[in-house]
Amino acid sequence: MPFRHEFDPTSLREYDIRGIVEETLYPADAFAIGRTFASMVLRAGGKRMVIGYDGRLSSPVLEEALVRGVVESGADVTRIGCGPTPMLYFASVADEADGAIMVTGSHNPPDYNGFKMMMGGKPFYGDQIHELGRLAVSGNVLPATEGVYRRMDISDRYLDRLVQDCDGVRPLRVVWDNGNSAAGEVLKRLVQRLPGEHTVLFGEIDGHFPNHHPDPTVEKNLQDLIRVVDETQADLGIAFDGDADRIGIVDNRGQIFWGDQMLVLLAQDVLSRHPGATIIADVKASQILFDEIAKAGGRPLMWKTGHSPIKTKMAETGSPLAGEMSGHIFFADKWYGFDDALYAAVRILGIVSRLPGPLSDFRDSLPATVTTPELRFHCDDKRKFEVITEVAGRLRMEGADISEIDGVRVNTADGWWLLRASNTQAVLVARAEASDEPGLDRLKGALAVQLEASGLKAPDFSDKNAGH
Repeated sequence: MPFRHEFDPTSLREYDIRGIVEETLYPADAFAIGRTFASMVLRAGGKRMVIGYDGRLSSPVLEEALVRGVVESGADVTRIGCGPTPMLYFASVADEADGAIMVTGSHNPPDYNGFKMMMGGKPFYGDQIHELGRLAVSGNVLPATEGVYRRMDISDRYLDRLVQDCDGVRPLRVVWDNGNSAAGEVLKRLVQRLPGEHTVLFGEIDGHFPNHHPDPTVEKNLQDLIRVVDETQADLGIAFDGDADRIGIVDNRGQIFWGDQMLVLLAQDVLSRHPGATIIADVKASQILFDEIAKAGGRPLMWKTGHSPIKTKMAETGSPLAGEMSGHIFFADKWYGFDDALYAAVRILGIVSRLPGPLSDFRDSLPATVTTPELRFHCDDKRKFEVITEVAGRLRMEGADISEIDGVRVNTADGWWLLRASNTQAVLVARAEASDEPGLDRLKGALAVQLEASGLKAPDFSDKNAGH
């Protein structure tokens, strides 16, 4: 019977394929992804693929169907089992695989799942994902044949490589909030090999996420970590998202150390070895980050939000380090250019151990600003891009100082505000930063005026659980 498959249109996203299990995402979709993606890899001259999955309840079934699809297309598969997404990236690089797929719902609610892909050592996203959808609908795949699969435990090699770059000078007291993520087993073994005292919270891999939602950018999800850092008088706390490609940090006083602050710390260290290097951050990052990169002798580059475009830009520019407000941290300095929260944690521990004082002192040394949280509010998938076009057009007519790298970022004497359309959800994202509260109020007012001019109500600027 000829192969043809149509995906739910909401599941084909910009950076991955994602949906609600048994509503918009089924094992048949996983089989079709395997069948179609493997055909694309084989047509590009590849043959070898690696597949992993996270700790969600639906992941083993989806992985089985995915492997069947890949093998039926004639590709050979190495199955690395359950673990964090960056371990799958590592396996792809270490074994020079032609394609890689991770079954993961990332930080989404428990009933979601999805697929992150790499092809030829690069992110597979955007037009490539939509091409996969078109090939599946038309049945334009290779004839059914029979590849082979093998199982491989790569965790020892991954751990050996992680600890290779452990360069601390004094032992630290560290609290880790695994959040029941897919990193659980690897993290348990990692902390045994690191110097210092380590406390692991919620280390069991559990797809129900019974303790809190696995998103370290949301303040309420860090409350257990903050409490235990205080109780144990730890040097810092570290948290992961559901598949451990994003990291969250709290300092020794239990203050959240946001993604752009992390990148200042890391950039100063990396630039000491790579003077003049380009350091990349997404459009949501603080202006302080870009200023501090320049002050440290680097070339700051603002770029589009999203792990796939950031990784692609790093490769283009030869950047040794990049990061996002969401906690994706990408090292090409000593590492492989992909986002890995476990590796970022090892590097951060080394730097913190070399600081002259506690991490809170470093945080306090940064220029003070006031910011809104990262505000996400509903806007129809088609309308969200139209709103950005309208706002940008009005601002250009006014002669405003704007950047249109990803949405609209507006610079004023008070600071800046940002409005962008999410590539993965039917939402608009807004953020503003100023040097004082009156300035922030003016920025929020300017943003509200633009939203109202496009027929939208301004978001609740006080929502502290919207993210940062």
